[in-house]
Amino acid sequence: MSQLIASSKLKMVVGIGATGLSVARHLSQLGERFVMLDSRQQPPCLDQLKSEMPDVPVALGEFDIDSFDGADEIILSPGLSRKIPAVQAAINLDIPVISDIELFARSANAPIIAITGSNGKSTVTTLVGEMCTAAGRKVGVGGNLGTPALELLDEQSELYVLELSSFQLESVYGLNAEVATVLNVSPDHMDRYQSLLDYHQAKHRIFGGARQVVVNRADNLSVPLVGDKVKQWSFGLDRPDFSGFGLVQQDGEPWLAYQFDRLMPESELGIKGRHNTSNALAALAIGSAVGLPMDIMLQVLREFHGLPHRCQTVTEVGGVSYINDSKATNVGATLAAIQGLCHQDSNEKNLVLIAGGQAKGQDFSPFAQALQKAVKCLVLLGEDAKIIDDALVCSGVKGEVNTVYAADLSEAVRLSHDLAESGDVVLLSPACASFDMFSGFVERGEQFVDAVMALGVSQ
Repeated sequence: MSQLIASSKLKMVVGIGATGLSVARHLSQLGERFVMLDSRQQPPCLDQLKSEMPDVPVALGEFDIDSFDGADEIILSPGLSRKIPAVQAAINLDIPVISDIELFARSANAPIIAITGSNGKSTVTTLVGEMCTAAGRKVGVGGNLGTPALELLDEQSELYVLELSSFQLESVYGLNAEVATVLNVSPDHMDRYQSLLDYHQAKHRIFGGARQVVVNRADNLSVPLVGDKVKQWSFGLDRPDFSGFGLVQQDGEPWLAYQFDRLMPESELGIKGRHNTSNALAALAIGSAVGLPMDIMLQVLREFHGLPHRCQTVTEVGGVSYINDSKATNVGATLAAIQGLCHQDSNEKNLVLIAGGQAKGQDFSPFAQALQKAVKCLVLLGEDAKIIDDALVCSGVKGEVNTVYAADLSEAVRLSHDLAESGDVVLLSPACASFDMFSGFVERGEQFVDAVMALGVSQ
């Protein structure tokens, strides 16, 4: 792709997908001059773009080093790295490179609740959105989850709740959220980031200009460097203190609590597993920060039963529970699921785990240690199954975890059915991306559900 416009300045939108299309609509409404670029010859939203905005210039094909030289600002889609040589060349020329979230922050007419983290952000975002709606607030919910942020802009909105990925945050400079949180940080997308520190720094861009922050007491990497005037709330599975949400014991039963007050028994939560208890506590902290009534938030927690493909209970067959956690595309997410579903008070292993896919350069040694304690059998499939198996060998736990290989997901479910006993849990929580075998985690989860339901029919 040669330099598109050499003389006059204009905005360049790089990437013609769902996000790029939302940017184009937004800039068009503002009356801005802009062009659309994509390295692909047939990007996914090209036909829709041409139909809606036939006069907008489009350039397709590989980026030359000077492709963006004519821009006064570049809006980069989150799927594209700032390390692309043409983008780096633009940065070296002091051309601003921003994301759709930066554009959103400039136009938002209501307070922003900004949520990121390696795991749990979709569940927490949805919970907070449900709490706002139940409290009668006019709220826009989206971002990395569902509706692109720019399409949420509405003069009637009282709040915006955004799930944000590290990719989106890389090019954010002034989010100025009312409430911001990094729920947790564990290695993810190490095929894009040079180190955990690099990934951590991208996540923490969410705190720029925040007026309140919510911190995970169990994860030091979630703690921001903010001034004393920024109000801090916290959550965790331990006993809470001032401005904190956590767990306390009452008659041998764990209760959700705020500071020193019990709120509700953990057993009444609609979502199950200790990791989801942590998500519920985070949602309570965020909701409290924007003044949502406690009784309404607790009712939402009782009624909300989770999102598809996120520790979703499929069914029970022969006394064995089948759980679809296809959204677990990194080690941290799978560790959370294992810890949430294993027997907390005994050494009995009750999990048959289906894992594997594209490893994304992750370190699987923490995964291996967790398997040793909770997983009676590991069923591996996908492109990088052997990488996981090798991690078991290197960690010295290979002999303590029964490991089998499956050619596809249907076979993995059949093998798991044969290996599980009444009272066990068969958990699809791959710890890997899905693109080696599926169009995405949704298709992977749907195929798992179909295979599990076929088991019930065959009984």
